Amino acid sequence: EVQLQASGGGLVQPGGSLNLSCTVPAFTFNHYDIGWFRQAPGKERERVAFVNNPDGKEYYVDVVKGRFTISEDVAKKTSYLKMNDLTLEDTAVYYCAAGTLSIPFEGDWYIQPDYWGQGTLVTVSS
Repeated sequence: EVQLQASGGGLVQPGGSLNLSCTVPAFTFNHYDIGWFRQAPGKERERVAFVNNPDGKEYYVDVVKGRFTISEDVAKKTSYLKMNDLTLEDTAVYYCAAGTLSIPFEGDWYIQPDYWGQGTLVTVSS
C-alpha cells in the first residue's frame, strides 16, 4: 500500500500563510508526478498544484497562481505547498497525491491521480 503522509494544516486568518508538507514513498516520488488537491465543504475535489516529475515544472490552478508555491525536496522525498495571502475560499481539506500529468498544450494541464494521502484541514477564518 502506497502511503503519502500530509501535514501542516491548521487555522489561519485571512491574509495569512501556511505551509503543507507531504512525505512520499521513494518509488512513488521517483516515478509519479506529485502534488496537491483540495476539497472545500460541499464542493468537489479540485486540483491545486503539481510538479512534473521529469523536468520539475510547476503547474497551478488559476485561483492560486501568485499565492501558492509548490516545491520538492528530492533527498527527503517530500512535497511542499507554501500558501500565502490565504482567503476564506481556500478553506478546504488538502490532499497530496501522486499521479500522471497530462499537458495537452501550453498553459493547460490535467492530472490523473493514482495514490492519495490522508487530508489535512486548512481553515481560513477571522
